[in-house]
Formats: sequence, structure tokens, C-alpha cells
Amino acid sequence: MSSSPDLELLGAEPGADALSDADALVVGVRPGEGASDPVLVGPTSVLGELADELPGLVALLGGSGKAEETTQVPTRGAIGAPVVLAVGLGKEPAGEDTAGETPDLAEQVRRAAGAAARALHGKAAHVVTTLSGVDLAAAIEGTLLGDYEFTAYKKAPESAPTELTRVALVGDGGQATLTRATTVARYVAAARDLVNTPPNDLYPDAFAQRARTLAEAAGVSVEVLDEHALAEAGYGGVLGVGGGSSRPPRLVRLTYAPAHPVKKVALVGKGITFDTGGISIKPAANMDHMTSDMSGAAGVVAATCLAAELGLDVEVVATVPMAENMPSGTAYRPGDVLRMYGGTTVEVLNTDAEGRLVLGDAIARACEDSPDYLLETSTLTGAQLVALGSRTPGVMGTDAFRDRVATLAVAAGDGGWAMPLPEELRADLDSRVADLANVTNHRFGGMLVGGIFLREFVADDVPWVHLDIAGPSFNTGGPHGYTPKGGTGVPVRTIVAVLDDIARHG
Repeated sequence: MSSSPDLELLGAEPGADALSDADALVVGVRPGEGASDPVLVGPTSVLGELADELPGLVALLGGSGKAEETTQVPTRGAIGAPVVLAVGLGKEPAGEDTAGETPDLAEQVRRAAGAAARALHGKAAHVVTTLSGVDLAAAIEGTLLGDYEFTAYKKAPESAPTELTRVALVGDGGQATLTRATTVARYVAAARDLVNTPPNDLYPDAFAQRARTLAEAAGVSVEVLDEHALAEAGYGGVLGVGGGSSRPPRLVRLTYAPAHPVKKVALVGKGITFDTGGISIKPAANMDHMTSDMSGAAGVVAATCLAAELGLDVEVVATVPMAENMPSGTAYRPGDVLRMYGGTTVEVLNTDAEGRLVLGDAIARACEDSPDYLLETSTLTGAQLVALGSRTPGVMGTDAFRDRVATLAVAAGDGGWAMPLPEELRADLDSRVADLANVTNHRFGGMLVGGIFLREFVADDVPWVHLDIAGPSFNTGGPHGYTPKGGTGVPVRTIVAVLDDIARHG
């Protein structure tokens, strides 16, 4: 990731002198009614007399105010900044009865700020933004995440591009808001970095060591179980999946324990550092996307460290299985029976349904800590994309906790939709030789079946949620809003929003 710019609060109504050395001024606009010009959103004091002319100039240059549209308006000396970048927020947020058809105001600001940062990337070093006068935290998150770039494996250009080094924020909100939003963006970027790191460098042991580095820097305690410790403790799912690779599996345990926690929350994240499908090998097309199959683990590691840095009053214990699913002479086979952690046996019918096997082990272990809640997240099923598309995670689990998490996920900006776990699907996981099979013999309700399988390993008295982030965690299309191509950082903000909500309300 490129280095983060310095942030400066300018107050609610700075004068035009705040633009004296700025390369660009970012302002928000919405569509006008009918054929009228776009409407400015947010503080206008820095624009001076240009405020009256700007909507017409934006319209003249083809700008309409639709969401994420950017229009560059030369100022010709009217203000200190040579360019005003007008970015669309879209229509006013809709009411609650429209089922989320229009993003809420904070998410509109995040996306607009991200679109502005992408439009100015490599062109502006010092930017002033008035989007922060609409929602300070959202403008910071959107700007920093929109400016994100993963360049670790690219040659340095012959002439260094202009980097965004300073962002001046018009508006009030206080240093605490600035610090928190900056910290959130930093850990979302850390998760993106992990997901974007290629699998030849992010194999299980390397991932475990990077998790250790992040955790220790945040004051989080770390335990790493190698393949010998996993065998001694009986982690049959992790060992089975990881057995085909020359790079053995790991299980990482992270613990954040504040002095007076309100509750204890178990986090579990799938860390398949690369998934070939094993013996049930995947098609070659797009197999490179499976570098992202550890997105759930990246999100859990980053969110645990973020909770510690924010000082949330909730104890967090993360259990993160890491394995590489490869075909070889030592790989597990269709027809094998694995004895999972805790004793449940699973007949393997498809080695490409490996995520639920490592997660079954991890969930069973996590429940031994007697958590008040358990939240697990994984790139579990392609069926998530079929059901909900590439940007909306599926949220399954205990009804009340499921609905709570889905609401918080949408507010955080990651999105989420509550899904059922129909009881009639459980019988389809019955096995001829074991306690259950890892897949059904049909293709119906695949995302839901994944959740039903995981439910078998959750202790009866633990409210739990499964977040299927197969599509939302890795953007295979073009960038949009504050979301780049590649790793997105979903669901770091959701997890932290849930932890914060539990810390506040139990």
C-alpha cells in the first residue's frame, strides 16, 4: 500500500485562503430536479463567489451529480486551487422501506470520496475536501481506501508519480473521529495487502508470521500451532486439507483481553492460502482468483488487531486455520473420512469443499473458550455469488444475532443480507459411513448448505453468525467507489462494528 497522507482538520467554515497551496478542491454534488443543474452538498465557504457559478459549470462539462461521477472544473484563478473536482453522491438516501436500494449518507460519502481519490491519484499531492463537512469519518475512510494501491511486486517507475501527501478536511468532528477513521482504514488496507500478496509468498507459515507481526504491534497475544501440535491435538480437518502441500498447515490463536470486557467474542476466519480444489481440481480458468481464499482469515486478523488499537471493551479470541489445498501423493481424497477436532467424523465427497473442514475444527476449538458470541467469516461458496452477487455477503446463523450483524454490516459499508438455514437441507448432508458428508449430492442452496454444515460444530448455547464473503472480499472487475481491483478488505469494518456494538450494548 502507498503511504497514507497527512490529515488536517480545517474547521466548519474556512475561507478561501485554505486553498492557497492546494492542487485540487473536492466538492460533492447531487442531481438537480428535472433539467436543473446539479446541487452542491456540504460547506461552500472555501469556494467564495465561485459557489454560485460552480453547479452551472459542472453541468456545462457534462456532470449530473450521479453517484461516483467525477467532473474536473478548471478554476482559472477564481480560487487558490487550480481545479475543483465535483463528485456525485447520487440521489438523496431513500427511506427504510426501500430495502437498501439507495446507500445511506455515510456510504454515499465514502464512495464519493473514494471515487475522487482515484480520479486524482497520481495528479494531486495536496487536496482539500468538503465531503468531510457532510460526514467526517466516511470522507476519511473513503479517501484513504480510494487512494490505496498495492505495488509491492511492481518495478518502481522511472519518474515517481505524484503521491497524495496531504488532505485538508473541511468540517468539525474532532481529533478522536479523525484518529479512529484513520485507524480503521489502515487495518482494512492491511487486510487488502494480505489478500493481494501472491500465494508463493503467503503460504501458511508465512501468513502465520505476518499475523504474529500485526498482532504483537497491536498488543494482541499470539499462539501458533504447527503441524505437529495440530496432530497432537486432533485437528483432522486442517491436517486433511493441508496434507497435500509441501508447506504444512498452521492454526493461529489471537487474544485481545481488555481489563474489563463486557462480553467475550470468538472470531474464526478461513485461511486457505491457495485453493486448487485438491484432487477434485478446479477448472484452470480464474484459478488465480483463489489467492483470495484466505480473505476471511485476513479480515479476522486485521479486525482483532483493530479492536485492540481502538480499545474496545470486549474480549476477542480469534482462531484462524491456515492451509494450502493442493493435489499430490499425500493429498486427501474423495471418499476419505476425517476425524475433526472434537471427534465428529466427516466423509469427504469433494476435496474442493475444503473451507468448511478447516472451519469445523476451528469453530469446535473456539467454542471451548465459552464465548458469548461467535462470528465466523469465509470465502466459502461460489453459490454466494449466484445468490447475492459480487458485493453482498450472505449472513447466516442464530436468528437474532444474524439480523443484528446484517444491519451493522450494511451500516459499516460492507453490505450484508440475512439468509435462512432451512432445516430440510440438513438431511442432505447425511453420510453413508460418517457423522456427516462435506457436500450434498445436488447443487441447490449451496450457500445455505455451507452454513448448515458449519452449524454442526457450534456449541448449542452460543449465538453465532457465518458470513460468506466469496464475492465481496475480492473484486475481479474494475475499481468502484473506494474499492480497488483485488482484495477489498471486506469484512474488517463489519467485524469491528459488531464488536463495538457488543461492547456498548452487550
